Amino acid sequence: MLELEERILRDGRVLEGDVLQVGSFLNQQIDTSFTIKMAREVHSLFSGSSVTKVLTIEASGIAFGFAVASLFGVPLLFAKKSKSLNVDGTVLSARIHSFTHGNDYQATVSAEYLSSEDRVLIVDDFLANGEALRGLIKIVDDAGASVVGAAIEIEKGFQGGGDRLRREGIRVESLAIIESMSESGITFRR
Repeated sequence: MLELEERILRDGRVLEGDVLQVGSFLNQQIDTSFTIKMAREVHSLFSGSSVTKVLTIEASGIAFGFAVASLFGVPLLFAKKSKSLNVDGTVLSARIHSFTHGNDYQATVSAEYLSSEDRVLIVDDFLANGEALRGLIKIVDDAGASVVGAAIEIEKGFQGGGDRLRREGIRVESLAIIESMSESGITFRR
């Protein structure tokens, strides 16, 4: 999505440790009309996939996930990153390592919200090493549901997570794939 690449170049900042800061429009302050444009692109890419649920991880994926789910007319489900008293009963969970935060957490979803009939589209704001996607795929698999694919706003292609998942047969559609980045510039995959 050329418009997203242009926005990254204009408003993004490369920080130390291969971190891309896009908080001004993507995940701390959200440009709602732009988020809807990105969701429309995802809806177009997955329109024939019979999606019944959209799944993401709290917190940065929720706004994008909501926009995508609303276009499909299906529920948005998000995995919690910490234990919560309002999630009881049987849960589905996966241990995930966060590249951005440099820690591990247990992503948890109530089992009552996923069934074997569900066809799940996983969405997230970033894809780096692929750990979050792997965790969400495990949760969907544990429920006996099907993953129709993953839609990512920004993929850091140089970290290889998306390419590994694609080689394993997971459909990953990223709206922008960064091939390289440094304080002196960003190059996108074509």
